[in-house]
Amino acid sequence: MSNSKFFQDHMPENVCFGCGHNHDGLNIKSFWDGDEAVLHWESKEKYHGWSDLMNGGIMATLIDCHCMGTAMADAYRSENRDLDSEPVYRYATGTLSIKYLKPTPNTKVQLRARVVEVKGRKTVLKCDFLSESGEKTAEADVVAIRVFDSSQADGSNPFKS
Repeated sequence: MSNSKFFQDHMPENVCFGCGHNHDGLNIKSFWDGDEAVLHWESKEKYHGWSDLMNGGIMATLIDCHCMGTAMADAYRSENRDLDSEPVYRYATGTLSIKYLKPTPNTKVQLRARVVEVKGRKTVLKCDFLSESGEKTAEADVVAIRVFDSSQADGSNPFKS
């Protein structure tokens, strides 16, 4: 597999619109910057909400997918394992609570997520959504649930088609 630093490059079976290998999708790429997971993403005109402003649903998808990748990467990191190692873990959204603080220009954005707590299969995260100028335009509280662990699976990975 890949020795890429990007979390999503280590999920070859993922076809999600936001974080997967989907030619019509957002194709996000998250990575560690110290204790925070960072995503730099450049929007396109088709992701407008109002003229020159980013669509809130696209923002929610970016937050959601960035945080699910962060939860996965944090689990591997806490076990001192590479992202390519076994067992394979995958996460799905338990809850996603977003506060839209101000309109976000439909240009380049940065997301910064951090793990707040891990309790069993549940990972609690906070995520800041920043405009190109560095202004925080949204913030989110996210709960990620580990829904797949290859060491306990019966061979049916819900993320494979």
